[in-house]
Amino acid sequence: MEPIVLTTEMMVVLGVLVLTVTLFVTEVFRIDVTAILMLVLLGMLSQIPGLEELADEQHLFAGFSSNAVISIIAVMIIGAGLDRTGLMGKVAGVILRYGGRTEARIIPIISATVGVISSFMQNVGSAALFLPVVSRISVRTGLPLSRLLMPMGFCAILGGTMTLVGSSPLILLNDLILSANETLPDTQQMERFGLFSVTPVGLALVATGVLYFMIFGRWVLPSRSASDDRTSGQAMGAYLKQTYGLKSDIVEVVVPAGNLLEGQAFRDIMLAHNLYIIGSYHAGRRWMTPPVATKIQTPCRLAILGRRRVIEEVAGWYGLEVLDDLDVFAEDFAPTVTGVGEVVVPPGSPVIGKTPLELALRRTYGLSLLAVHRQGQTLSLVETRDHEADDILNVRLQEGDTLAVFTAWDTLSRLSRGRDFVVVTSDFPREELRPQKVGWALFFFLVALILVIFSDVRLSLALLVGAAGMIASRVLRIDEAYAAVSWQTVFLLASLIPLGHAVQATGTADWIAHHVLRLLEGWPVWALQVGIAILATVFTLVMSNVGATVLLVPLAVSIALAAGGDPAIFALTVAISTSNSFLIPTHQVNALIMGPAGYKVADFLRSGGVMTVLFLIVSMVVLNLLY
Repeated sequence: MEPIVLTTEMMVVLGVLVLTVTLFVTEVFRIDVTAILMLVLLGMLSQIPGLEELADEQHLFAGFSSNAVISIIAVMIIGAGLDRTGLMGKVAGVILRYGGRTEARIIPIISATVGVISSFMQNVGSAALFLPVVSRISVRTGLPLSRLLMPMGFCAILGGTMTLVGSSPLILLNDLILSANETLPDTQQMERFGLFSVTPVGLALVATGVLYFMIFGRWVLPSRSASDDRTSGQAMGAYLKQTYGLKSDIVEVVVPAGNLLEGQAFRDIMLAHNLYIIGSYHAGRRWMTPPVATKIQTPCRLAILGRRRVIEEVAGWYGLEVLDDLDVFAEDFAPTVTGVGEVVVPPGSPVIGKTPLELALRRTYGLSLLAVHRQGQTLSLVETRDHEADDILNVRLQEGDTLAVFTAWDTLSRLSRGRDFVVVTSDFPREELRPQKVGWALFFFLVALILVIFSDVRLSLALLVGAAGMIASRVLRIDEAYAAVSWQTVFLLASLIPLGHAVQATGTADWIAHHVLRLLEGWPVWALQVGIAILATVFTLVMSNVGATVLLVPLAVSIALAAGGDPAIFALTVAISTSNSFLIPTHQVNALIMGPAGYKVADFLRSGGVMTVLFLIVSMVVLNLLY
């Protein structure tokens, strides 16, 4: 093998690489700031005579218009559009309906669902989307948040390997292959990968992650409670018990045809039995917070809030069937959709001096009144050990009254913009959902998917068709589309692309590959591939997965060509292995879940250590068997 001479340009590039990695590890600057600084440094160094090959100033900022950057922006917008229609909320409702209250069922359902969603959304986006969902599932089931978030986060990362648009490294892969092809002869040109080319690897990895936590979760997952905020929007039972001392559940009751309750007003039943009827279902239609004057029409179903023991006793008197779990109301009363909030009657409010009945509180405001807290005393319809039930429907509201209400989060969000009440609940989903736009969102998502799969349209353009369609059809407003984009990721990727070009163009990648091959001389091709995977894993722990991909793909291609391997598969190995980031919370998903769950670095070392090894084994086996 002919030795490659180390030139001045190569030494400068190596210096910039060392400086980049050092700044990433030490976090002197934020990683996107470091990337921008390296872009500027590379541009200035290329002005020095003899270093012109470092960067072409005419194309120094071409990374911002690259196929990879535009694709990432479009994917983020499409994901935000699907979320804004409430489609993701319905997915969460299904999880709550079938997951029950046991960790053994909830973890695989959440993990598999997030894994699938991450295959078409950025894994950070899908994890962020499901973070409040998992938080409310934790409140509702009593399972520690730390037992649920790590499986969700790990499977969000794993799910990003299922398609070529699931993670930034895989989106970037084809661009890097095209760049490498420019320096290769025709006989060594690499084929680009299709959208589902990596799906077998991704499926195997997601299945491994789910099985790992199902089998070993009881030992590797920490049980740690994160601090709760009293004013957070919470699931009904936990909040009422914690704040007002009221023990209540939401129970679904079936009222058969011809039942003796036929024609009775909800108000009369509520007052007679100290219960809240907060939902009704009749003739295929559901009503949340129905007016208390509504009369029962049979057959129907009622969602009743109160003590289960009392509800079962009352149901026995009237011949009603009490279901073990919510059925037709499962989605409507999921913690992602509804919950308990607090509102205060401010000075000058038009509700002062009026009763909830006079205000038609449910019909006018969409609020089911649960309790009134006034001057240290709590009034409620539910009888407790400490006080008798109160007729809160006829209590005249006063300035400063705090009302505990059961309501939909979008209703609470609209109420916060009015002057009749002051909403003191701080942490609840405030996004304005547009369920009427779900058809348009699905249509443009499918259009983008069809263009990617069945046409030769460039990936960025195909995805941008879907994103632009969602904006044009007003699934998203343009300012919401801008807000959906992680500009940190965009600048990080766009600023590092020129450094990757410099590594390739100056021959630095070939020089490094030459020395790696000398160290690994005599090793079989599969061993070299494993070595590349381990190197990518190490790099992605100390720097961004995007940066590791940009820097290592040229190296992997050079090593494969010198050793007689398939350069495209070596490049794919890098793009997949840069998702193997579980040991420390440097990946964006791990950083996202660390605070809410109260994780420590030791938790990631314990849980992520085994996952890192499993990732390497499974990915290498599938890559070598199927490619």
